[in-house]
Amino acid sequence: MGNDLTGRESLHTGGGMRVSEYYNLGRTQGTLDFVDVDTVNDIRVYIDPSTIRHLADDWGRECIIMVTTFFDSVLDAVKMKDKARTNYLLGNLGEPNETHLGISRGKSAGRGFGKQMSVDFAAKLAESQAAKTGLIEDLEDTSFFLDRIEKDIVSDITTNIIRGPLITYTQQMAQVFKIPLFDGVESGPVWNPRTLEWEQGYTQLPVADGEKLLLVPKVIVRRDLHMSRGDYYRNYLAPTLQSEEEADPGSKLVRVLKDGRRKVTKGDIAKEYGSSKPDVTRETLKRPSVYAHFREIKKSVAPNPISHRELSEVGNTPLPDYEALLKKVIDTPPGQADANKYHSNIEALLTALFYPSLSMPELEESIHEGRKRVDISYTNNAPEGFFRFLTRHKIPSRYVYVECKNYTHDVTNPELDQLSSRFSPLRGQFGILACRSFADKQKFLSRCRDTALDYRGFVVALDDSDLAELVSDVMKAINWKPADPPPSEPEVPPRIHDYPLLHARLKALS
Repeated sequence: MGNDLTGRESLHTGGGMRVSEYYNLGRTQGTLDFVDVDTVNDIRVYIDPSTIRHLADDWGRECIIMVTTFFDSVLDAVKMKDKARTNYLLGNLGEPNETHLGISRGKSAGRGFGKQMSVDFAAKLAESQAAKTGLIEDLEDTSFFLDRIEKDIVSDITTNIIRGPLITYTQQMAQVFKIPLFDGVESGPVWNPRTLEWEQGYTQLPVADGEKLLLVPKVIVRRDLHMSRGDYYRNYLAPTLQSEEEADPGSKLVRVLKDGRRKVTKGDIAKEYGSSKPDVTRETLKRPSVYAHFREIKKSVAPNPISHRELSEVGNTPLPDYEALLKKVIDTPPGQADANKYHSNIEALLTALFYPSLSMPELEESIHEGRKRVDISYTNNAPEGFFRFLTRHKIPSRYVYVECKNYTHDVTNPELDQLSSRFSPLRGQFGILACRSFADKQKFLSRCRDTALDYRGFVVALDDSDLAELVSDVMKAINWKPADPPPSEPEVPPRIHDYPLLHARLKALS
């Protein structure tokens, strides 16, 4: 049950505190799944719908269904010249200050959709040749072809559309970190993808500095949109214009090189055709296949999630200190009395260590209609590395389970069976059993192999020494430098997300 909303302003009167500081979480950005925003001001990252499109989990699918159905509804209304429907759809897009993302200076004030912006947006869509010819299919396309629609506006629109899932995510994170929730908070407009209507109501949300707070998963934010107009111009449109000019015998832009080759520079192209949004729109309308190819390529390639370093730079927060996080785990006394502390310290370490492969941790999640519980579950949206290896090799791993055993003695078959009983082909059949130490580690690893050979799933056991090896491997990858002088054979730099120990343990299960 949440707190009563009355008197919420008395919680805190200052400004400039991060969520982690405001609620005394004892965490920094690297160990948090959400963007650790300032509770008053904005941080310059943006929700990118293209990133959401590549999330394979249920939460991501729900979000993208919302984005797709909403924008399709807007396009249909514009094409049908149904102004009442268009105004209804766009008029519910407000300024989502509760996320504290974007480019406002000082207190969050949004540059998003006020009433006039929604009117302007509708007019621009109705007049846009790009919309009439089908170039504009998705929300991201508007930043290419509509004046004044940039990444901040696309982010604000997306925030409005996926407000429902963001509320659910915020409540999940509040449960994980014991952030107080208040009853009776206005949800704001929530898009219903089944009825294609907006709904409003009251919900439970955190309230900080007198304002409701929505937390945003860091895996869906970026400094720039995946579908970048600059990228499109430099790597698709400009090269096409160069090729056309070089193939034109009468081109005034061609320079003939000494070897007889005809050459047109991108600088010449920019001077002749321009590179502004109207210029890009004009030339793309003449060559729609170029943009269609660009969009197809971008949709087929998952964008790289924002990194620990990028978040550290844009948010002025420290990078994760893996060795300090490991020390907290190792320094936790074994035994039931400190089981919760061990559980929390393991989650903090793994959340930092496995980001961005694993995200959205849930602690003591109920599964199988509440009949069973798992200590920690992560969503696997890995774009590369070990956790991507699992999905490529048909090991069900949409969700990765972690059981934490702070025992003073060895874990044995009951603990192994407990974890494997959580598995299912739909949710996942890979898990990690975290424990303190083994008197006979090889014996337990053999039991894990028996479980795999019996088709009961893949369990990797990690004790304190194994966690130390994982951290060591990650630090080696972070600090790697090429040999000087270079060796005769090309070096392959280690990748953070390969986790060689996990690969070795998985291989030993087969």
